[in-house]
Amino acid sequence: MKKISLYPFLVPFILFILLFDACSDIENKNADQLEKKIEVIAYYAGNKESIDQYDLSGLSQLIYSFLHLKGNELAIDNEADSLTLSYLTGLKNKYPDLKVLLSLGGWGGCKTCSEVFSTEKGRKDFALSTAKIIEQYNADGIDLDWEYPVVPGPPGHPYNIKDRENFTELVKELRAVMQKDDVLSFAAGGFPSYLEQSIDWAKVMPLVDHVNIMSYDLYGGYSKQTGHHTPLYSNSKQNKSADQAVEYLTSIGVPTNQIVIGAAFYGRIWKEVPDINNGLYQSGVFLKGLGYKDWDKLEPGFVFHRDNTSKAPYAYNKEKKYFFTFDDSLSVTHKTEYVKEKGLKGIMFWQLMNDAPKNGLLSAMVKAAASE
Repeated sequence: MKKISLYPFLVPFILFILLFDACSDIENKNADQLEKKIEVIAYYAGNKESIDQYDLSGLSQLIYSFLHLKGNELAIDNEADSLTLSYLTGLKNKYPDLKVLLSLGGWGGCKTCSEVFSTEKGRKDFALSTAKIIEQYNADGIDLDWEYPVVPGPPGHPYNIKDRENFTELVKELRAVMQKDDVLSFAAGGFPSYLEQSIDWAKVMPLVDHVNIMSYDLYGGYSKQTGHHTPLYSNSKQNKSADQAVEYLTSIGVPTNQIVIGAAFYGRIWKEVPDINNGLYQSGVFLKGLGYKDWDKLEPGFVFHRDNTSKAPYAYNKEKKYFFTFDDSLSVTHKTEYVKEKGLKGIMFWQLMNDAPKNGLLSAMVKAAASE
């Protein structure tokens, strides 16, 4: 009987296996790259006419800010809100990867939150009204910006130790009635008292998509001393920073891929600041905020500096005795690179209307997010 060699049949089979493995490796690498893509998230407090001046390419989420409570329910405040929200969700046709969210509250916008969310009825009414608006406007979810549960927020706004538990119950109600693919996130104060007291992280994080850390206003309008309002890292004079918040959250078990840090598209100016240490960490009186697009309106005489430890820029005007703290293109690039290095979910900012329409901070952030 003639012996038949299997070699001619095995060679194509072996080549097929090798090619299949190679394709699998490429697919795995592509999957890894997709997993590593970070989200860039913008809060937006403008109208429907203003949004078109911005290129939203590379933006993951646009969060319309803000809607408020009317009684127990989330409400569209006026016709302008309705028209704007409809227009923003329509932008998903132009930007297929973009998600558009609603946001509740904001600084000064959640005065009745503690009271409303203290009852089961209040929480249920809110959750049902939220789900209805999301569906009605073809939105993609909600970001809760309650400033703040448990700890003081705007003067005169009620807060209560029970807010912590009530926030958890609120999140449960929302998750129960929202669609499975709807995004549920919340904005968190970037300072220790909020991080340690306001949220039951172990119970809340499994129910939400992510947390947006407001790692800005760390020296705010009520401060009688100057400092970096949005530093990436802490230094010997200032503990509060984006990194400090991230380190705390990861130390208590919050997954890195649920953490989003914040950048500020505006600066803060103090007056009556002594000419010591270029005005940094000196006494002063808060004067005003200034959006990035309006930096050409700065008074002449500012000299710009950079804290290489905190990765934070600042400026001082000796003649006026003004101190200026802010984010710029380099500092938002540092923050975006930090997000990638730490394996965080993304970076967000307040807010888009403060940016320059061309060659602004968003473009620097998107460029850094896309770089390898």
